[in-house]
Amino acid sequence: MNRRTLAVFLLGILVVLAGCAGTPGGTQTAATAGTDLTTASIQTEPTAGTAATHSGTQTPSNADTTSVPSDGDTTTTAAAATQSNASPEGTLDIHYINVGQGDATLIIGPTNETMLIDTGDYTDDGEIVLDYLRQHDINRIDYLVTTHADADHIGGHEAVIDYYETQANGIGAVYDPGLASNSQTYQEYLDAVEKHGVQLYETRAGDSIPFEGVNTEVLAPPEPYLDSEQRNENSIVLRLTLGQTSFMLPGDVEADGESYLVDEYGGGLQSTILKSAHHGSAGSNTGPFLDAVQPQVAVISSAYDSQYGHPAEEALQRLADRNIDAYWTATHGNIVMSSDGETISIATQQTAPTDPNSLRNGEPVEPGSDTPVEQRTTITVSTEPTQTPAPTSTPTVTQTTTETESTPTPTETSATARSLAVAEIHADAEGDESNNLNDEYIVFENTGSENLDLSGWTVADAADHEYTIPSNTVLGAGETITLHTGDGTSTDTDLYWGSGSAIWNNGGDTIIVTNDQGKPVIKEDY
Repeated sequence: MNRRTLAVFLLGILVVLAGCAGTPGGTQTAATAGTDLTTASIQTEPTAGTAATHSGTQTPSNADTTSVPSDGDTTTTAAAATQSNASPEGTLDIHYINVGQGDATLIIGPTNETMLIDTGDYTDDGEIVLDYLRQHDINRIDYLVTTHADADHIGGHEAVIDYYETQANGIGAVYDPGLASNSQTYQEYLDAVEKHGVQLYETRAGDSIPFEGVNTEVLAPPEPYLDSEQRNENSIVLRLTLGQTSFMLPGDVEADGESYLVDEYGGGLQSTILKSAHHGSAGSNTGPFLDAVQPQVAVISSAYDSQYGHPAEEALQRLADRNIDAYWTATHGNIVMSSDGETISIATQQTAPTDPNSLRNGEPVEPGSDTPVEQRTTITVSTEPTQTPAPTSTPTVTQTTTETESTPTPTETSATARSLAVAEIHADAEGDESNNLNDEYIVFENTGSENLDLSGWTVADAADHEYTIPSNTVLGAGETITLHTGDGTSTDTDLYWGSGSAIWNNGGDTIIVTNDQGKPVIKEDY
């Protein structure tokens, strides 16, 4: 049994078991036993580029079409695979859709093929994304990419698949990293794949997505999976290139995933535009990764009042230290970038600061707003490609509404974390948890002899809920600090997550603490 066949078999078992498994507090639970993916037409390699364009001139591809091997050698690095494509025809348009706390990216290639990467959060059942696609006359999705199975990335999958398979011109194929979730949202996504017979490909580093006219590299997840198969770290990571312009789309990878990418590809990661990893979390967007990608612009997708603190101040500071402009869906609204291979125009729904440290000064834009975008800036990219991650000359950027400040010297330091420990876990709040969230808490202790500056550190659970510790939080030697799940005003001894639902699973969970440099500090099961 080869690797892909085995992976499909195991994934089917995992999803079936997920229907009976408990989930952490505040997460969804599958309502029924899971679908075995072997019945959902999962394939191991994509069919060569036969998908119809979004204009709907061809009928949907048959879900049972025999798969065709990809380019063969899956060890090719990004640097070796990059095509110069000096005179591309047509444009590559990338739409970063404002879906609030989630992700959804629409891409229209030079020949009008379409790729949709993620579909937003489960709370709106895909309504925002579907409305956006219909407004832009997208009649077919040739490639639907699932970066990973979290509900803020696959929330609209079921609705999108149902709509395009019943009222439009179909879904060409779905690409999935192959790691299951036990959420109801994930189950509904698989049910829709099976119901409509859509081809589903387990997708790994080195695989091929035949996006016509665009060099499309799948950089992750690797074989074997990273970090005990943690979903964020094993997101599908794509790098798209048209001429001299390139776009990095890393899903929700965190420090380990970014470290893998830097070690594996080095200077081959260099991209003009970076979709900020994990909504701009402090545990992602690490210094070495930013230095390898060398983006001119970063795009952040998260809610204006994100309960997870996205984007984190530490991540924004790392962008500012490197003079990287930032666009935020929460304040710029929908963001559309159009590349002709040499220049990239940037259009947004409204003007807002692009200096990372001033990003929060912008006014919020309601997710789903249909205000048209207007062009704000144009980037002209150097025709001399860089082969190493060393600093290069900055492409000419014409800013119509923002100013660029001088570049400070990066000042990242490694935090010492040997003395931080979990002193107490109180996962089962008294009475009704939903009405007593502050009685659900974790107590941390500094067991060392020196103060610990916890500013910018993150605390997360196994379901990828994440809390960022506020600035100026210092834990003295021998002292404790309690992180409560509910609302409150943080003090020297008590922190408040601000969640509207329980975080810590009464039946067992994982406490994950990461420092402000993205390095793991604690990973403790209970």
